[in-house]
Amino acid sequence: MTISPAPHPGTLKTPAPKSKLKAKAYQSVNPSDGKTFKTFEKLTDEQLEIAIATAATCFETWRHKTFAERAIVAVKAAAIMRERAEEFARPVTLEMGKLIEQARGEVMLSADIIEYYAWNAEGFLAPQALKPNSGEAVVESSPFGVLFGVQPWNFPYYQLARFAGPNLMAGNVVMVKHAGCVPQCALAFEKLWLEAGAPAGAYTNLFISYGQVNKVIDDPRIKGVALTGSVGAGKSVAARAGQNLKKSTMELGGSDAFIVLDDADLDKTVTWAVWAKMNNTGQCCVAAKRFIVVEELADRFLEKFQEALAALKPGDPMDPATTLGPLSTEAALLQLLDQVEDAVANGAILLMGGKRIDRPGSYMQPTILTNIKPGNPAFREEFFGPVALFFSVKNEDEAVALANDSEFGLGGSVFTQDIERGKRVASRIDTGMVFINHPTWTASDLPFGGIKNSGYGRELSSMGIQEFVNKKLVRVASIEAPA
Repeated sequence: MTISPAPHPGTLKTPAPKSKLKAKAYQSVNPSDGKTFKTFEKLTDEQLEIAIATAATCFETWRHKTFAERAIVAVKAAAIMRERAEEFARPVTLEMGKLIEQARGEVMLSADIIEYYAWNAEGFLAPQALKPNSGEAVVESSPFGVLFGVQPWNFPYYQLARFAGPNLMAGNVVMVKHAGCVPQCALAFEKLWLEAGAPAGAYTNLFISYGQVNKVIDDPRIKGVALTGSVGAGKSVAARAGQNLKKSTMELGGSDAFIVLDDADLDKTVTWAVWAKMNNTGQCCVAAKRFIVVEELADRFLEKFQEALAALKPGDPMDPATTLGPLSTEAALLQLLDQVEDAVANGAILLMGGKRIDRPGSYMQPTILTNIKPGNPAFREEFFGPVALFFSVKNEDEAVALANDSEFGLGGSVFTQDIERGKRVASRIDTGMVFINHPTWTASDLPFGGIKNSGYGRELSSMGIQEFVNKKLVRVASIEAPA
């Protein structure tokens, strides 16, 4: 399966607005002009109870469907997304400001993920025969039950697809609390599964409060919890799941290093650098955030990079001519501006940008910060938007050391014309993913996830469907009973 790099997804992360799962209204606010065009009410506790009961009842039937029967629904869901890509893409752009072409790409990628698991789930979960010293043994895979996911706004369908696709095909059912700023995307994805033929309760959208999040996690009918969000949100949700002895997976963002070695093709590297930083207006967990360039190329890289960023054109994200969209919310913009101001106050040099753009909406200038020392808060923070942190290093060893000097460990990339050298460097970087001559990327058949404060567990590929299934040993002994 070939997937165009145009939609490059990542995952959730605005430093302030989305980090604490606070109770708030579910509102569609267009970040390109600040206008609110729809508000949705949260569920009452009684409505939430009905939803959980419906999901639990559905599981008892859904789990016994064959893979082929479940695949019929999943293939139909993927086909609907492809057939009506424009219909699905528009609310992404209107609710969180993604450029319309990137929104279309996200719709197609989400369809690819759903279909990937429709065709491959049965093989991924096939019984595995073991070779014990005597007798026979096999490991069977069976679904956990009702799963609860807390999902982000920055890729409103992709995040849902990579949670729902594998788990529904495994025989689980899923309930999802989506982000408060993309409610129409949340409803569209729920409606998708019903239209594709899934029974009520197989996929359930939950407009719920922070307190109700805890209520759902505590409910004994919920068997597993997945979150994509901030470190703070991850600690809170993982702790609650742990108190209930429930399996959880966490994807908590990153501060990906974009390493440029002395033999890199500079023109190609700068082109990828702009894409790696500015796709989705920099609002990706796997966006390049720290640009680490060996000193032989540092000045030339910085000059070309700055020139390319300055050429981006802000405008209506529905207009194909626009190359710089808004931040997802006004709160996200203000948080990022505060981070830049704090970085400069602590010694960073503002090479370009750093201010909001004088136009309606939540737009920020593409920004480059240099001279960022370890004592500066910016050295440790994740900048979730169009802000690049630039570092010049003497050599490959310094580049690796700096890349690893982070509490995060999600993705990273290495640019060099010597592929074997790139592989050696990649092996030294402490992250869940490293790409050579390409920014951190995602595809149906590639495992996605990190280490350290970037979380634990994997999504996508054959690994993603294994997280919430019971691996049951069935043993046929050939040993005589004791006398």
